[in-house]
Amino acid sequence: MNSNSLGARLRTARKGLGKSQDDMAAACGVSREMWGKYERDAAMPGGEVLIKVALAGIDVNYILTGQRAGGVKPAPTLTAEEETMLGYFRDASKEVRRAALGALLGASAPAGGMHMSHLGDGNVQIGARVGGAVKVNKKGG
Repeated sequence: MNSNSLGARLRTARKGLGKSQDDMAAACGVSREMWGKYERDAAMPGGEVLIKVALAGIDVNYILTGQRAGGVKPAPTLTAEEETMLGYFRDASKEVRRAALGALLGASAPAGGMHMSHLGDGNVQIGARVGGAVKVNKKGG
């Protein structure tokens, strides 16, 4: 498969949504086997499938042509992990945001690396494996 092919673009877009082949096949009303054929360039999705692909949040113009609609780069599709992190970041205090950005933008991570632990009840702990961690309390449901 050519890395710039329709199938490769479909696979990249699907993975960007954090979806499995089974998920996308079900959303588009085709079998998982057929979705796999689309991604391998063994079959071309029809109009009805492409409408459902678009409704799933994928730029169909890019899938078909390799070029973004109107030359405008769309907002990136976030994975579930990225959405979780963004939610915690938005709910964090100014100090915690600074600490999180500092950890991400630091010149080098500590030897133990960084980690994020879900503590339950909407809490997450982010920090280095050595030294003090930052506790973020995510408020809301």
